[in-house]
Amino acid sequence: MIYWAPLLHFYQPSTQLHWVLRKVCEESYRPLVAMFRSFPNARVTVNICAALTEMLAEHGMSDVVEGLRELADEGRLEFTGSAKYHPILPLIPGEEVRRQIALNSQTNRSAFGNSYSPAGFFSPEMCYSRDIVEPVIDTGHKWLILSGVACPADWPNNVIYHISSGERQLRVFFRDDILSNKISFCQLDAPGFLNHLRQLRGSSEDIYVITAMDAETFGHHIKSWETLFLGEVYDCLEPSCSLSRGVRQLQRLVDTQKEIFGSGAGTKESDIDVVTISQLLELFPAGGDIEPRPSSWSTSMDDIRSGNPYPLWKWKGNHIHQLQWKHLRIAIELVEKATKVAQEESASYYADIARGLLDHALHSDQFWWANPDSRWDVNLVNRGLVQQRDALFNAYKAIKMSGVGEDEITDCYYRVIASRDLRSKIMDQLFMQ
Repeated sequence: MIYWAPLLHFYQPSTQLHWVLRKVCEESYRPLVAMFRSFPNARVTVNICAALTEMLAEHGMSDVVEGLRELADEGRLEFTGSAKYHPILPLIPGEEVRRQIALNSQTNRSAFGNSYSPAGFFSPEMCYSRDIVEPVIDTGHKWLILSGVACPADWPNNVIYHISSGERQLRVFFRDDILSNKISFCQLDAPGFLNHLRQLRGSSEDIYVITAMDAETFGHHIKSWETLFLGEVYDCLEPSCSLSRGVRQLQRLVDTQKEIFGSGAGTKESDIDVVTISQLLELFPAGGDIEPRPSSWSTSMDDIRSGNPYPLWKWKGNHIHQLQWKHLRIAIELVEKATKVAQEESASYYADIARGLLDHALHSDQFWWANPDSRWDVNLVNRGLVQQRDALFNAYKAIKMSGVGEDEITDCYYRVIASRDLRSKIMDQLFMQ
């Protein structure tokens, strides 16, 4: 049997414009929910960052949230955990990592109720480093999904590796990068995809294959792709989707009999089953202990060899990235100080504002769009910078009103001055490019 476990990642930045969000919702999110409803036995693993969950409700699109909740209630969909505002987790302090995971869980649990009980974890952009393992385990997650390029061992299609942290273990799954990208760039249709799965199986008895991509691929990036690809695949697999283990064994017996008596090998309905990623834990044995490579789902082996694991968000040769991360580091440090020293109500008021603004300001898009040679949007870079600036402003106000010594206030003000210089340099780059 071939077990296919698809994952869809739903995300829009908290800075997204209403008309863009509405367009994505109409072209992708609503059609996807409708498509899944039309195939009762279909299964999918979904990550939806809580910033998007919140925006859908605030912008009058809560039917998408309700649709996903109903699918989860019916057992057709499982949710993963993540970070609320989609930061690059390996590049931010550990306390911010834990906070983002907790905020994501709090918001999504409020929106989806008991249906939101994720066993797995999706790190934004599939960015991995050893630093995120303990926060993921500590927040109750049992497995982690990473890009295939992160796998340092033999490719796992019939065992499940794990990452050790002391006496604890975190199971780790790897997406098939090549297959996922072929689907994302419309290079493979449904029949071609199913044939590809059979070729991967070879002579093995049971294997699993994981694909993972942005949900917006279907309908928004590629018109009607949710029907032309996903719908057609699910239609082919519908008779066998999520069969019980006993039924699967019976089906294998029938297929074997067909082969013996010359009636042909198993049909496409009987040799491929679609499951959630968590179901794979029940179907395949444990593999060995590994240490995945620091990477993202946009990282190549050349990037890894050159010590550049997160190239679209912090590339060594990107001057704007270097300036952005210096500016964000100052913002994080001042907000951290503000939350510690602001005891009186007047100071706490500004510290709370700074804390909330910083949560938003950690999002990955401001860095992703700061790649002049490939992905470039001055407005999205600027919006992220404005969020950081506002967090800095309120943090300094809180520190100044908190009653700390003049030397500390002066030191913090020097950092504010440094941040102004960094912003000016970033703005110069935005104007010049």
